[in-house]
Amino acid sequence: MKAWKRNAIAAAVLVLVCGGIYLNWRYEEAGTVDLVSTLNQEKVLNDALLVMAPSEDSLEALAKQPAQEESAEQTFARLRLSRQQSRDSAVRLLQETISYAGEDEDVSASSLQLDAIVKLSLAEANVESVVISKGYADCVAYMTEEGIDLAVAAKGLSEADVALLSDIVLSQTDYELSQLRIIEVNPD
Repeated sequence: MKAWKRNAIAAAVLVLVCGGIYLNWRYEEAGTVDLVSTLNQEKVLNDALLVMAPSEDSLEALAKQPAQEESAEQTFARLRLSRQQSRDSAVRLLQETISYAGEDEDVSASSLQLDAIVKLSLAEANVESVVISKGYADCVAYMTEEGIDLAVAAKGLSEADVALLSDIVLSQTDYELSQLRIIEVNPD
């Protein structure tokens, strides 16, 4: 009976060792990930400044991109997706910086940038909800350090519409009128 138990234990250990060798072989076959090459270097300007989106990806450029019979809903969905992807990549980069940082200064600076991204996202959502509550079909706000872009679903914005939208943005944010760009997106 003791010999049977000993053989069973030896067989189980042998199976586990062979399984480990097989998994290690599969892992090596897949290759390792080089974090330096996977980080998007275009998003990092230097150690102290993080660029949220390249200038060619501004809301105005995205709203004016030619689309094959894209509806207004699809345009706004594409704008939101682009904004979210940009923010997600910035958050992911900051989280990696925080997790790999060895110094307290790096962690606190990255934490402050992460906090700023969260505050911008909340402010954008607040502006969008107020604009939509004022009767506009849809809108997307994109805030940067340079200013705010506001894409609004409207056909022919009047001076009163621009004044109302400007008032909403100025009351909900710390931006000045010179930092505001309103982009009209035709709802048809």
